[in-house]
Amino acid sequence: MEKTNFVDQIRIFCRSGHGGAGSKHFMRTKFNPQAGPDGGDGGRGGHIILRGNKNLWTLLHLRYYKNVLAENGENGSGNNSTGRSGKDVIIEVPLGTVARDEETENVEAEILEDGQEIIWIKGGRGGLGNAHFATATNQAPEYAQPGEPGEEAWKVLELKVLADVGLVGFPNAGKSTLLSVITAAKPRIADYAFTTIVPQLGMVEYRGDRSFCVADLPGIIEGAAEGKGLGHRFLRHIERNPILLFVLPADSNDHRKEFNILLKELEEYNPELLHKQFVIAISKSDMLDDELKAAIEAELPKNIPHVFISSITQQGLTELKDLLWRTLNEDQVDKVKG
Repeated sequence: MEKTNFVDQIRIFCRSGHGGAGSKHFMRTKFNPQAGPDGGDGGRGGHIILRGNKNLWTLLHLRYYKNVLAENGENGSGNNSTGRSGKDVIIEVPLGTVARDEETENVEAEILEDGQEIIWIKGGRGGLGNAHFATATNQAPEYAQPGEPGEEAWKVLELKVLADVGLVGFPNAGKSTLLSVITAAKPRIADYAFTTIVPQLGMVEYRGDRSFCVADLPGIIEGAAEGKGLGHRFLRHIERNPILLFVLPADSNDHRKEFNILLKELEEYNPELLHKQFVIAISKSDMLDDELKAAIEAELPKNIPHVFISSITQQGLTELKDLLWRTLNEDQVDKVKG
């Protein structure tokens, strides 16, 4: 996906429909000019509804959809006729979309499944007609309820990419090359920082008919959690990935330091990211001999699995896929054993 085709945040003005007013009406017949109240209820105002669509990968289609206005409900009328409800507005969004209020920043809805529908902003209720208010002592009520107003506010839709594995590393760590080799994705690859400026997704075919999704995410730099570089725009996509694959290049001056910087940025953005499953891949390993590999292994955390890989020679890629698959499915394996 090119930069111009990937939109992961949209600000829109939303207004749900106003409810229609109840009717203040009295039945009159040829033989009974005072037959009693028969005012109908007002119709409900239109809702604004979010619907998940697995075929969407971006919020691009909403870029110029700045005002979302649902239809008002119709007023009630005589003969106990209820007004028509306002037409709902359905906004289709990609899976992983979060909806929040701009002013309060409260998360109001999350779309995680295809076809999932959530009433995001409810329309106003229609008012009751005067027929509802007739009593033995007040058989001709002269009042009916007005409809409730709809809600209006500036809202934000934010996409957090859904993938099984997120690639994490500094710019030029080799993430895009790795994605292009193990999946059918074709990310832009070049020898300069921030080649990847939007998330790239690819499906890894694994031993027959099994598969899992990998996301190449823009590279982290120190200060990303504070908004430097691509900052939060990158980090929010990591929140959806159950496994984070840290890609550390073989020619790094200090692998442990580089790994710790990446961890620090994740923790400062959201400490809960540290509870995910971690895997380390040492990229560009075709330049290493056994002695250098042993030296790098000594720098790596003992409790995190690692594998040496080369996207150019395809060294270690099968082992990497096996490791990711086991890590991704170990919860299910533990449940079966239990």
